[in-house]
Amino acid sequence: MSAESASGPTEDQLEILEYNFNKVNKHPDPTTLCLIAAEAGLSEEETQKWFKQRLAQWRRSEGLPSECRSVTD
Repeated sequence: MSAESASGPTEDQLEILEYNFNKVNKHPDPTTLCLIAAEAGLSEEETQKWFKQRLAQWRRSEGLPSECRSVTD
């Protein structure tokens, strides 16, 4: 498992992560994050890190700053 993690998620894991990012929630709460991690077979830390990086990517593609507090904060 550790060998896979070093090079990042597999295709199947990415599919699960992308699906959840695009269709479910860009800001998963700890419980949801735990479920996504379990579904993808990744650690919560890896999953959280992926979401953080993916969110920064998404923000850039939307022309937003990569690090930004939400409007409600």
